[in-house]
Amino acid sequence: MSSLKPRTLGELKQTEWGNEIRYRRSVKDEMRENLICLLEAGAQIFPGIIGFEETVVPQVINAVLARHNFILLGLRGQAKSRILRSLVALLDEEIPMLAGSEVNDNPFQPISKYGRIMLEEQGDRAPIAWLTRDQRYVEKLATPDVTIADIIGDVDPIKAARGGHLLSDELTMHYGLLPRSNRGIFAINELPDLAGKIQVGLFYIVQEGEVQIKGFPIRLPLDVLLVFSANPEDYTARGKIITPLKDRIGSEIQTHYPATIEHGVAITHQEAWLDRGRQVAVPDFIAEMVERIAVEARSDKRIDRRSGVSQRLPISVLENVVSNAEQRTLMTREKRAVPRVSDVYAALPSITGKIELEYEGELQGAETIAKDLVRRAAGKTFEERAGGADCDSIVRWFDEGGALKISLHERSDACIKGFGAVPGLLDLVTQVGLAARDDAGTLVSACELVLEGLVAQKRISRSDELGYSRMRPDKPPFGKNPGAGPNLFA
Repeated sequence: MSSLKPRTLGELKQTEWGNEIRYRRSVKDEMRENLICLLEAGAQIFPGIIGFEETVVPQVINAVLARHNFILLGLRGQAKSRILRSLVALLDEEIPMLAGSEVNDNPFQPISKYGRIMLEEQGDRAPIAWLTRDQRYVEKLATPDVTIADIIGDVDPIKAARGGHLLSDELTMHYGLLPRSNRGIFAINELPDLAGKIQVGLFYIVQEGEVQIKGFPIRLPLDVLLVFSANPEDYTARGKIITPLKDRIGSEIQTHYPATIEHGVAITHQEAWLDRGRQVAVPDFIAEMVERIAVEARSDKRIDRRSGVSQRLPISVLENVVSNAEQRTLMTREKRAVPRVSDVYAALPSITGKIELEYEGELQGAETIAKDLVRRAAGKTFEERAGGADCDSIVRWFDEGGALKISLHERSDACIKGFGAVPGLLDLVTQVGLAARDDAGTLVSACELVLEGLVAQKRISRSDELGYSRMRPDKPPFGKNPGAGPNLFA
């Protein structure tokens, strides 16, 4: 209980913290020991990090065991920041510090003048505060406008005036983020964006334990784990990380996008907000289709691969897909929201804002490319789920002049009535296991997937105006009306 914690240095000496081995232990040793305990117990390391179990996580474990500062290299949306923040779990739940210290002074080995004076004046009566593991993690996004004062510190004339100190006195110093992370973890995201002179300051204070503020040398032997993240394009091509700092980084760890569709789907479901206070059922083939949009985008030559396609894309798309299904449910007063392929097309705004286009892509436009990605994703999902199914009767119906347009906000039972006019469509989706006959919402979604798959194979066509129709509507077959077939509008 907090009421039993030592509140003075004298009380602290009577606990395990009075052991010299314990209080002299560095933060890197602390994390190493805690990690060893977790490994020996068979506990999961970095829970919530999916798809890195055989690649990134073992390398991070090795870096911690080796007491290395390390950097994560990867494109955007590869969970770099999440991994860095997960390191907090390897710290002790709480540690003691001298109360009022700005640099988390160790009660037995203070590094600041404030801490040394407190021990000299109060001795065993010096007050103790407790620092939680979350308070020991400091993160900074590197931007070109970051200054030495932000990271290291600066002289504070107001402190000097109020305390009657010389400007060269350490007591006049306003500490930056790095000294305030003493006895903890200091993380810098997008390291190459940090100005060179700031990187020099980082290196020097960690390597030599000394820093000069406004020309005044101040000794600060910090105990800190330095971790960084960067885009590999910035890190290797632009050369913005200074050589002494690169040399000080013990391990360079490459992250990556999900290696399998299953990993991607699991990450998206973990991160997407799908709890809408009503019954929502996302068919597994819709979740797969959404994930394949990102996979297709990452291999598309019209999209800048150096920028990458973030895992946030399928997360945002799935949230918008569910929202569109929810909107339809509210309008039709159905009890359950079941996303459809048409809902994925309605989620285009979640795609267009997350892809950086090459010159060819700019000529075509983001929306055109996004629609193409959705169509290709539907085609790949259809091939995976029902690639060997006989769709000839369906295609023949469209070739003979059948056309079908389903309103985005139509009830499931009305949609099934329209799909029932297409020979063999309802039977096919049940035979390949996409949906059960008694599950109207999923049945509609499965039928749309089959039709989108045939569109992707260029066996039928689809347009926003005409809906689904035969592949070449400009040449109607003999004796048939190309507009024949059901058209369902809200």
